[in-house]
Amino acid sequence: MFTRRSFLRHSAAAFAASAPVIVPRHVLGGKDYTPPSEKITLGGVGIGGIGHSQLKGLAKAGFQVVALCDVDDLHAKKTYDLFPQARRYRDYRRLIAEEGDKVDAVYCGTPDHTHAFVTLAALRAKKHVCCVKPLTRSMEECYLVVDEAKKAGVATQVTATPCTSENACRVCEIIASGILGDIVEAHAWTNRPVWPQGMPAYPDFTSPVPDTFDWDLWLGSAEKRPYAHRWPESSPLAKMIPGAWGRDVVYHPFNHRGWYDFGAGALGDMGCHQANTFYRALALGHPSMISATSTRVSDVAFPLASIVTYDYPKRGSFPELRLVWYDGLLKPPVPKKLNGKTLPTEGVLYVGTKATMLVAGLVNGIRILDHDLNEKAKTIPATLPRRGDIWNEWLVACKGGEKAGCNFDWAMLITEFVLLGNLAVRTGQSVAFDPATLHVTNNTDADALLRLRYHNGFTL
Repeated sequence: MFTRRSFLRHSAAAFAASAPVIVPRHVLGGKDYTPPSEKITLGGVGIGGIGHSQLKGLAKAGFQVVALCDVDDLHAKKTYDLFPQARRYRDYRRLIAEEGDKVDAVYCGTPDHTHAFVTLAALRAKKHVCCVKPLTRSMEECYLVVDEAKKAGVATQVTATPCTSENACRVCEIIASGILGDIVEAHAWTNRPVWPQGMPAYPDFTSPVPDTFDWDLWLGSAEKRPYAHRWPESSPLAKMIPGAWGRDVVYHPFNHRGWYDFGAGALGDMGCHQANTFYRALALGHPSMISATSTRVSDVAFPLASIVTYDYPKRGSFPELRLVWYDGLLKPPVPKKLNGKTLPTEGVLYVGTKATMLVAGLVNGIRILDHDLNEKAKTIPATLPRRGDIWNEWLVACKGGEKAGCNFDWAMLITEFVLLGNLAVRTGQSVAFDPATLHVTNNTDADALLRLRYHNGFTL
């Protein structure tokens, strides 16, 4: 249940989520416990898109891929070919039911609107779970998933860029040193979307469903609608996004992200990556107020570009903070100390009372915009443990070791960052989310969207 008690419990746990833990043997399944010397068997759900490369990473880390599931045989073929020994499924429910004890862990790489359903099914079967970001598409789903993970006592991970990487740890160490002064403002931006957005309505045309693709399973809990494959040549929609990765596809593959029913927009795609570091570095919790401005908002799709402003209260030794998010190729004003140079395509600016720090991209250079302080920062000692990549973190956790850096308790906060920001964009009104009542107190439209309606027999 989406309750006040569960919310407050998660809120407190999130800040301790990165602490080392020793998971008792019985938590991992009693007699079915897999010793650390043995490989963790893995079932992959949603394997044709990002799942292809991520399953390669999981296999390299040491997981044994034994089962695969996808609704599109053609899209998934390259992954099936990569793991020919793996048993194949169309429906994730069959994989989880029929594999039973043959699978220890489940990877979910499906479109956003099905994350909660795949993840909940796996957790209720007591499987370790790794889910692509964002964890869920609604706040109700998020807290229910975190609750079920606690009940299952399994190892969880979300595929945000690690907050325990060299780059992320260095950001935290520099800020903690005080060399920047108090951080009172931050700006984060991305070049996303790289898929169509701003659609005024759903397509008024249909396409035949290929024999290799199960459209009904792809829709899952979403409202039934006819399948449409590609926008016609005359449509400007696919051409509105520079360098559209998914070209002129309407929904599948890849272009689900721009639709309210299936995705979480640019914030859902890149916000989790950026927030995984700045939430840790700045000890962020729940924002006190969120507001947004954007290009024209439609009833069905995220806008072409948006700016979302988050205000955070004082946190321990950290002062009040204003954080601004930009997408659709929008960026913050260029700091004077850059002397007219352009900002990188993606990045974060940390504005302190003594200096400003620029972090380019997700894994690139860190630069304080003051030469002397930048040189001095090189002497700040490394104190935080660097833990490797997402997959190795999860493997360690699956074997009973330290929790993964973006385990579901921690991922709750960065999922909230995404979802509440999107509510401000969609409704065009500010959002004040009250943790005590689990409601948006100043925006009835946003409050109604905390919980979703499901179709086709699907329930949480």
